[in-house]
Amino acid sequence: MGSTKDKIKGVTNEAIGKAKQGIGEAAGSDRMKGEGTVQEIKGKGQKTMGEAKDTAKEAIDSAASAAKRAAD
Repeated sequence: MGSTKDKIKGVTNEAIGKAKQGIGEAAGSDRMKGEGTVQEIKGKGQKTMGEAKDTAKEAIDSAASAAKRAAD
C-alpha cells in the first residue's frame, strides 16, 4: 500500500474511532468506547506507517541524487 493510502486510511480510522467513542459514551456502552479506542489507535499506526514510507522514499531519492552527482 502506498504512503498516501496509508495516511488516508489512518485519518479515516482515527475519525471513525473517535466517533465510536463518542457514541459509546453517549449510549453508556463500554464495548463501543473500546472499539473506538482500538480503531483510533489503528488509524494512528496507519498514519505513522505512511509518514515512515514518505521519509524512506525521500532518503532513497536523496541518496540516489547524491550518487548521480558523484558519478558525473
